[in-house]
Amino acid sequence: MTNYFIAQKVLSLGFLLDCPPLGLESLLVDDSQMQASSYQRMGLGPHRGRLNIQSGIEDGDLYDGAWCADYKDRHQWLEVDALHLTLFTGVILQGRNSIWSWDWVETYKVQLSNDSVNWETCMNGTEEAIFQGNQNPEIPVLGLLPVPTIARFIRINPQTWYFNGTICLRAEILGCNVDKPVSKETLDFRHHNYKEMRKLMKSVTEECPDITRIYTIGKSYMGLKLYVMEISDNPGKHELGEPEFRYVAGMHGNEALGRELVLNLMQYICREYKKGNQRIVRLVTETRIHLLPSMNPDGYEVAYNKGSELAGWAEGRYTFEGIDLNHNFPDLNNIMWDAQEKAEEKSKVSNHYIPIPEYYTQEDALVAPETRAVISWMQNIPFVLSANLHGGELVVTYPFDCTRDWAPQEDTPTADNAFFRWLATVYASTNLVMANPERRICHYEDFQAHNNIINGGAWHTVPGSMNDFSYLHTNCFEVTVELSCDKFPHASELPIEWENNKESLLVYMEQVHRGIKGVVRDKMTKQGLADAVIKVEDHDHDIRSAADGDYWRLLNPGEYKVVVWAEGYFPSVRHCHVGLEPHPTICDFTLTKTPLQQLKEIRAKGGKIPQDLQLRLRALRLRKLRASTKLINRRRQSQQLQRRRARSAGVWRA
Repeated sequence: MTNYFIAQKVLSLGFLLDCPPLGLESLLVDDSQMQASSYQRMGLGPHRGRLNIQSGIEDGDLYDGAWCADYKDRHQWLEVDALHLTLFTGVILQGRNSIWSWDWVETYKVQLSNDSVNWETCMNGTEEAIFQGNQNPEIPVLGLLPVPTIARFIRINPQTWYFNGTICLRAEILGCNVDKPVSKETLDFRHHNYKEMRKLMKSVTEECPDITRIYTIGKSYMGLKLYVMEISDNPGKHELGEPEFRYVAGMHGNEALGRELVLNLMQYICREYKKGNQRIVRLVTETRIHLLPSMNPDGYEVAYNKGSELAGWAEGRYTFEGIDLNHNFPDLNNIMWDAQEKAEEKSKVSNHYIPIPEYYTQEDALVAPETRAVISWMQNIPFVLSANLHGGELVVTYPFDCTRDWAPQEDTPTADNAFFRWLATVYASTNLVMANPERRICHYEDFQAHNNIINGGAWHTVPGSMNDFSYLHTNCFEVTVELSCDKFPHASELPIEWENNKESLLVYMEQVHRGIKGVVRDKMTKQGLADAVIKVEDHDHDIRSAADGDYWRLLNPGEYKVVVWAEGYFPSVRHCHVGLEPHPTICDFTLTKTPLQQLKEIRAKGGKIPQDLQLRLRALRLRKLRASTKLINRRRQSQQLQRRRARSAGVWRA
């Protein structure tokens, strides 16, 4: 083949042989670039022959899990047009994703062409190369071409297949665009294993020591530390009135894009801050940012060692113990809902800071050390806003993730549904891929019909999710961002994924400054009051003040009646206006101690009760006595009235 000599020349010049995927899985390859010799129906057409594509629940719909030929012979093929000359180096093959059918290709040939008319079969010496395919439907298998070859078109030609099935496959093609110039990036665009991640984070702190700090929140089951990068103009300290923000990535170890985006983000903020970028300077000086790039480092190492295209759909998703971390948090939803159903007055049931059940805290509880570490982190820092970065779809989900009555799918909104929808929309509408109206769906669900946002429960129920726990146990609002169709994109795709998500990552962080904030203080001492309850009228979800008395309540623009109270204090009421501008409204509160609270504190110290307090306590007792006397008199009058009516009716009741 003529291009064989071209390939040898390219290789002699030192062309990088670690060629990336063309993008069947990540959708860089358009449906129009894929053709086939035949297909059984539209739902099994060539456009469905993409690595790791997932099928719908029902077979026979438009979203099946593979390309399937209509005939069972050796003349069937799946063709991909790379659109330009490409140095093809390999094929990754996978069987059909289906809960009803078992289909895969066991051996195949590869054919190459420059015009899609004249085809030449890939050779292994003097014989046509036979590539080994799959032995099951899910585990991807890599087949490397004996000689990397330049062409524009490539075909996969199945030779044998599972004896009880038919010709079905999902694929990815590896190849380098020989026409594409190599661009020099300023950020470290590659996949980082545990040691490399730690090294990169250290380099950021060395470059920006005044605004960064690395700390750990615990260890994984295998002993890998859960590192967090803090970015602030005063790292290591909570500043009064400054909100705390977090990004969490790598909850599922094989969903690697979030990990790399978080690492890119810390590099970007450091460098832009040094350049004097006013947007970044303002963000750093007004916000305390915490970045956890890898919540499940054990799972990531498994996926990383397999490789970006060979980890499949689930390998590395779980912890070393086999735990799905997004189902491992305490299910506080059903605790709250059960209490509401049993209570005579729903308003008296706690809607925030719901305690963790005792069984969950026991040593033998099936709780991952990674989960325990993150819970402790949430409890120690007064986070206001967060996002949990995932992969495998293109959508932003918001709480509740868990449905009532264990329905598999049901819209289950929180009391802050409007603001959560705003948060989800902010990310989705600024993400370059999600916002593209011409993009195709990832697998079988069309999230564009919902503007690329959806309630978590409406998608699929997730009891014990981190989002729901964050909302019900702490003050923090959190959404989940599904960043890409491809859970583990090739390193060559990381620069474009950074551009797709950069603005979204920044603008989402800026939402932490919406709503109202302030400090709750004691009237006499002027000291901040911790654990004061901040209630917004018509919002059935309260928050509490932090240790210094400061609080942050995320709200959409509008007028709000806010009531604040603390144990031993009279409530205080204010009307607070939230404008359209992305700056919080300051609403401070000053609370006055009740006389009984003052009495308790004086007695605890063994002090003498002041005369004015004695008078106030005496007046308080008299008011209570009058109130109880009135209540007793009303009861007596009611009983007398009932007796009179009974006598008049000729009925005597003892």
